[in-house]
Amino acid sequence: MLRLLLLLLFAIASTSSALAHTGGGMGGGFLSGIAHPLFGPDHVVAMVAVGLWGAFLGAPAIWLLPVVFPLVMAFGGVLGILGVPIPAVEIGIAASAVVLGLMVALAVRPSLIVAAIIVGAFAIFHGHAHGAELPAGADAVAYSLGFVVATGLLHLCGITFGLLVRWPSGRVAVRVAGSAIAVAGLVFLGGTMA
Repeated sequence: MLRLLLLLLFAIASTSSALAHTGGGMGGGFLSGIAHPLFGPDHVVAMVAVGLWGAFLGAPAIWLLPVVFPLVMAFGGVLGILGVPIPAVEIGIAASAVVLGLMVALAVRPSLIVAAIIVGAFAIFHGHAHGAELPAGADAVAYSLGFVVATGLLHLCGITFGLLVRWPSGRVAVRVAGSAIAVAGLVFLGGTMA
């Protein structure tokens, strides 16, 4: 398990911090929307962390946090599509991985409302990045639906792994995964500052 986590951390650290923000590539529409979060390791780790944290907190957070994130992210996406500026979007995305990873690693158990506010605040940054990267001539609705579906799938990955908290060794594995996500976020944060 430790070797796998080290390999994951090495792979994350060796990638570009803004891979999902190239602005080029696929044409547009639903498939482009799905690809955007999946090919950005900064998005992947944060979205998986939402599922992990929800699973760690248990019901109703296991379902509420992964619902809050895409709903608020869609709002951020609209802001990005409309060109409404939000300062430090890349820093906000990197910080989301650090903070959400630490929530899991440190077994932080805030009230459900506080957890939802934390998740929602970071979702705005992720959504804005997705919306701002809408390819020219793309169908905004199909593209948005694609990035919301991909986000949901990433949350489900986090939830699935996070369900290991039912066993003592699984609880340790989930907290180690949270630590790896926080470290990856620090790497991304360093990349945004360079």
